[in-house]
Amino acid sequence: MASITTINPATNQEISTITIHTDEEVSHIIDQSAKTFDSYKRTTYEERSAMMMRAADLLDQRKLEIAETMTNEMGKTYHASQSEVEKCAWVCRYYAEQAETFLADEMVDTDASKSYISYRPLGVVLAVMPWNYPLWQVFRFAAPALMAGNTGILKHASNVPESALHIEAIFRDAGFPEYAFRTLLISSKKVKAILENPIIKAATLTGSGPAGAAVASTAGENIKKTVLELGGSDPYIVLEDADIAMAAKTCKDSRLLNAGQSCIGAKRFIVLEAVYDEFLLAFRTEMESARMGDPMQAVDLGPMARFDLRDEVHQQVVDSVKEGAELLIGGHIPDSDGAYYPPTILTNVEPGMPAYDDEIFGPVASVIRAKDEADAIRIANDTEFGLGSCVFTQDLERGERIARDEINAGCCFVNQHVKSDPRLPFGGINTSGYGRELSYYGIREFVNVKTVYIK
Repeated sequence: MASITTINPATNQEISTITIHTDEEVSHIIDQSAKTFDSYKRTTYEERSAMMMRAADLLDQRKLEIAETMTNEMGKTYHASQSEVEKCAWVCRYYAEQAETFLADEMVDTDASKSYISYRPLGVVLAVMPWNYPLWQVFRFAAPALMAGNTGILKHASNVPESALHIEAIFRDAGFPEYAFRTLLISSKKVKAILENPIIKAATLTGSGPAGAAVASTAGENIKKTVLELGGSDPYIVLEDADIAMAAKTCKDSRLLNAGQSCIGAKRFIVLEAVYDEFLLAFRTEMESARMGDPMQAVDLGPMARFDLRDEVHQQVVDSVKEGAELLIGGHIPDSDGAYYPPTILTNVEPGMPAYDDEIFGPVASVIRAKDEADAIRIANDTEFGLGSCVFTQDLERGERIARDEINAGCCFVNQHVKSDPRLPFGGINTSGYGRELSYYGIREFVNVKTVYIK
């Protein structure tokens, strides 16, 4: 039988081999998920909330075990893995407490005796998820979807199957029906046929642009709702009145988060000419101080998730240097058994270079000089992406104006690196995707916004 073999990117050693589901098993799971939906949608918010709270408790209890699995499968530092599990427990508790309020019927005054908006679940929702945040990407979809009364099917990345099975076990052990949330251990080639199945009512994907386009195309042909969270090339603007030391540290933290493998990680650092040299010196010091090594130890970054991904990032650096970028630090493949890549800074970055135009999904920073505020905003918006962004300034009114009115992105932070929060909507524009996760916007993505009119 076909199987998935996982490799620890820190050691290049095999972790496990897991048998994948057959076509017959996939069909059975989908069918049973639909049958479960027929009864699960009739459960009360109180019943769902109790199960979701138990899921949060189980995450807390199993934190160390699940964190070690994530670290072994994709190289995230053990500390970051533990924080990720804690954040998943937070989102479970958040929706357990808020779902009923978010989805309460809304009365509307019309010529009817009674008219209102009701939010009803759609059915079976397919989630196609990436490896970089093996738990968080899933739970930020699953918690609201299940609290809304939907059932979910997960197709996770092939290099994190044990993380996927942990998630399935959490929901099952929390008391959710067996087929309320199931993991499919399959290849990406199977996704199209699953999405074409009429039982699947909607889909969400977090991943690359090409993967998002493929899912959106199939969903569109079959008239199905999708939410896509895709790549980003987040600009961080450093204005002349910024706290340079704070900006440099925050930029380093964001760029090296998850070894640079974050859609909302800082990627392009746009610095006004007046403070360019000062910032670059401080930023270089911060990046050079980062500790890279065994992710189970107290380090700032571990290996990248796979060797092919590491090699792709290195090629983007090489190609940018060939086209005129200057390599300030890093930019070499270490002599190591693991898929490590060092903190890297590129300067003299111009349009047409991978470091300017593309998303570099690794610990590589592109530092770009801007003449003034208007030029910095122009450069920030000179991208096909539109996920996150950040502005550093000590003039908070100025920062808010730029964040609110000038930067084209799904979110813009002032004096803080971009992060997701269950209380705030999360998502992008342009080729960074569409739709929103989290907050009350997220739970309303996969419901039927139904008008009820009684005369």
